Amino acid sequence: MANQPKSHGRLAIRPSLKPRELMVDRPELAGAWQAKVITLFPEAFPGVLGLSLTGRALQEGLWSLETIDLRQFGVGKHKNVDDTPTGGGAGMVMKPDVVAAAFDAAAENTPPDRQDWPLVYVSPRGKPYDQATAERYSRASGMTILCGRFEGVDQRVLEHYQVEEISIGDYILTGGEIAAQALIDASVRLIPRVLGNTESAMEETFTHGLLEHPQYTRPTEWNGRTVPDILLSGHHANIAKWRSAQSEKLTKERRPDLWRAYLNDRDPDGDQEL
Repeated sequence: MANQPKSHGRLAIRPSLKPRELMVDRPELAGAWQAKVITLFPEAFPGVLGLSLTGRALQEGLWSLETIDLRQFGVGKHKNVDDTPTGGGAGMVMKPDVVAAAFDAAAENTPPDRQDWPLVYVSPRGKPYDQATAERYSRASGMTILCGRFEGVDQRVLEHYQVEEISIGDYILTGGEIAAQALIDASVRLIPRVLGNTESAMEETFTHGLLEHPQYTRPTEWNGRTVPDILLSGHHANIAKWRSAQSEKLTKERRPDLWRAYLNDRDPDGDQEL
């Protein structure tokens, strides 16, 4: 079940004639979150996912990454994965039969339930990626991501496999690999034990629907600018109130859309003053 806690931390056990150290270079933990990425450029991974906290968590087996080379499913002598758009137009479109074969390969040993194993195509026309979606993905057993190229993917294969289209912003990239890494990073960091500090995730931007308050550290005075006195007072209740007020102020100024949603969540029938 997708809502049940997973057994992060216990080694997965599978029968094999090979010693484990000869099969993998990192432990594989039972219940670990998995990411499968279908791409024409598997060498792009893990990329930044292999660094810092996500990289350490990958090495420790808290999550796993598998790349699936789309080219191996290509058609003909040259392993073509795309064709001209029906009806005319510029560019090329990824073929449905090729993408379907990749989806079928990725589906091996994965739950059929889309809630427990989302199938995602990163696309500029998709639903905007947000913190709530990252949290939903992190609670699943894993996910499969298709990295687009060219002009897009044949619509029929997206509909047939109930693919969720996700966008990371209103701009165009040359391919979906960067976007896929962003989706995975935002989800993996929410997995238990990855951050190491659960309070950090609770206080982050978007967690409560608001932008994060300003942050300060030592030295108290730098370049003629000082840390706000309230943060030096030691009065934690007043500091919390100040930070909350700053979050509201920044959200109202910079993200009116988030501010309207925040007000609506607090008082659905109230006046939404901007």
